[in-house]
Amino acid sequence: MKKIGIGYEDYKKFIDDDMYYIDKTMLISDVVEKGGEVTLFTRPRRFGKTLALSMLRTFFELEYDYNGNVIDKKRYFEGKKIMGAPDKILSMMGKYPVIKLSLKSAKQPNFREAALQLRDEIVSEFNRHIYIKNSDALTEEEAKLFNELSVTKKRDELKNENEMKEEIGRYATALKTLSVCLKKYHNENVIILLDEYDVPLENAYYNGFYDEMVGFIRSLFESALKTNDALEFGVVTGCLRISKESIFTGLNHLQISSIYNNGYEEAFGFTQQETEQMLTDYGMEDRIPEAKDWYDGYLFGETEIYNPWSIIKYVSSIAINHMKFPQAYWANTSSNQIIKDMIWHADEGMKRELDILINGGTIEKQIHEDITYDDIHESEDNLWNFLFFTGYMRKVSERREDNGDIYLTMKIPNAEIASIYRNQIRSWFDKQVKDTDRGVLNKAILDGDTEGIAGYVTRLLKKSISVFDSDESFYHGFFLSLLYGVPDYAPRSNREEGDGRPDIVLYPDNPTDPAIIFEIKTRKKYNEMEAGLKEAYDQIKDKKYEEGILEDGYMGVKSYGVCFCKKSCIVGAYEG
Repeated sequence: MKKIGIGYEDYKKFIDDDMYYIDKTMLISDVVEKGGEVTLFTRPRRFGKTLALSMLRTFFELEYDYNGNVIDKKRYFEGKKIMGAPDKILSMMGKYPVIKLSLKSAKQPNFREAALQLRDEIVSEFNRHIYIKNSDALTEEEAKLFNELSVTKKRDELKNENEMKEEIGRYATALKTLSVCLKKYHNENVIILLDEYDVPLENAYYNGFYDEMVGFIRSLFESALKTNDALEFGVVTGCLRISKESIFTGLNHLQISSIYNNGYEEAFGFTQQETEQMLTDYGMEDRIPEAKDWYDGYLFGETEIYNPWSIIKYVSSIAINHMKFPQAYWANTSSNQIIKDMIWHADEGMKRELDILINGGTIEKQIHEDITYDDIHESEDNLWNFLFFTGYMRKVSERREDNGDIYLTMKIPNAEIASIYRNQIRSWFDKQVKDTDRGVLNKAILDGDTEGIAGYVTRLLKKSISVFDSDESFYHGFFLSLLYGVPDYAPRSNREEGDGRPDIVLYPDNPTDPAIIFEIKTRKKYNEMEAGLKEAYDQIKDKKYEEGILEDGYMGVKSYGVCFCKKSCIVGAYEG
């Protein structure tokens, strides 16, 4: 079986090392025949955007080997779908100078470091084309400017803000300069590929220098993509379409391809057929339904798409150990900051909607593609738009109002994304519990006030998001966490007593104080909660929990039955 290229983003590497590759080469033809002068592809992270740009560069770029000979690109595309394209497309293979720039290195803690990282990426691209440095095709002025932009000032030489601004300003229009020089040398227009353009903007938003970064990126884009007569075409990728007013000002020739639009549906992510073929190739036909439940659910245009990163991680893992369970692989590829922010700042209305979604339901929201990071939290609709376009929600259906407004019915795409929501919700709820004053609860427990215990716990549950209904392990852990800090007592969970293991026991520091037993049950219906208490009492009695405590030498014991149903709790004292 071929090696699975986990984390590889260089198309040539896939071919040179004969790794498993799902053929996406028809994107080459589509970009030429359907794309604009500049095409923006917005797709969720880890959906193959970087690999796609590497493949485009491999196809179009005129490259030389170490001896100065032109590299024949056909060997990288033998047997691929693109070789069946019209001669017009194949004649473009290896024809153009290409500028390829990734902006993800600008994920830095401040504007200075972020901008200098982008500067360094631009300089690297100048040096990749250093062969034109002393060409007679360039004027003396062009050669001088090229040479100046190929050399950077060291960070410690930029001693004040003015020097810093001057250095950054030199590179705001550098891609246009490089384009002009490459065109004069090759006598061909230039293709510009810009990857992960919105990473610097998201990072800047969370680190407090959004406006500065917007200004730099706008200048970079305007010079490279708007006022550049040397441009053949450009391709830009990111997770979001940042509003025209912020970044793409004046780019009237910009064509947008998002998960909402039709067109290019199969270029990013894996289709049902591609996923089933990969699972079959690795002897995992029996896992197709499981893979669909966990990693399918994205709808690009009207085409069902699987998360490619999760599928290759899943296949690689199961191929080694066929007994392994699926995991939320996508959750580990970034901080999921937007999910965390949404849950931590959720108001009552949003909590109700999260309840619906986590329990498999749908919500309807107005949709629009123009997004800026600094207005995400200005309204709920902005936040839901953000979640939709970044892959945390999927379209179920849509409707259009008479005024043109579009509303999507949305749901959580799959089990993997649901687990991300659950983990963030659990983290949020754990902090809510930790930050709550438990003096009232502690007094109720020690005083035997069952209504006081139940009231306190119910009030806390009502602040939560009902994502763990009927999950006894959640309620057990939640209730146990509340008992840490009861004065002069230490909680223990599932410790053997009598003929069994009570859920939780509070053991006293002072042996003259009674030990306190809690037996926990859950029910799906409110009218079954009293029966849950009776089951708890019966278990305390049948398993002789109290006898076991007394045999340990404690001088007293009292027991409670606790029953949960959704966001409600009732507590009763066992009167054995």
